[in-house]
Amino acid sequence: MEKTTPRSLAAGLTVIAGLARMAQHLNFAPVGALSLFAGARLRGWQAYALPIVLMAVTDPLLGGYSIATPFVYGSFLISVWMGTKIRETENPLSIGGMALAGSLQFFLISNLPSWLWPGGAYAHNLSGLAACYAAAIPFFRHTLESDLLYTAVLFGAHAWLSRSVAPAERVAAAQPA
Repeated sequence: MEKTTPRSLAAGLTVIAGLARMAQHLNFAPVGALSLFAGARLRGWQAYALPIVLMAVTDPLLGGYSIATPFVYGSFLISVWMGTKIRETENPLSIGGMALAGSLQFFLISNLPSWLWPGGAYAHNLSGLAACYAAAIPFFRHTLESDLLYTAVLFGAHAWLSRSVAPAERVAAAQPA
């Protein structure tokens, strides 16, 4: 049996989640969860590079780029950073709370360009900003659902597999009975 190198399990799970992006539909994609997971379970620049490379490779295949692209990419980098704050835990409430916060910051950041765009559909005042976010609310549901689902799958699979296949990647030490 080949020895698993540290973090190879986490890297493998991120690749699988990345492939799932190709099947996205109506903002139901794994990239937010993958970004959070990468920050929590991978180290260094690789965690930050992963969502950016994934997006850069798949965006042309899924419809290209838009004025929101830099905001979307920046939001995923924030999710990676948020993941570093839950690096030492397997607590479902902490992880779920961070996934919820990641969905919210993605909603706020990725919809901002629609309001900022000169000559766009929204007035550049507070009521225009409110109208912009109100119009985006139906899409938030899909973002939130996909982030929570994929976060549960990624973190749950890692917790289970790190106990059974790759104990070197285990995050939380076993608690005494």
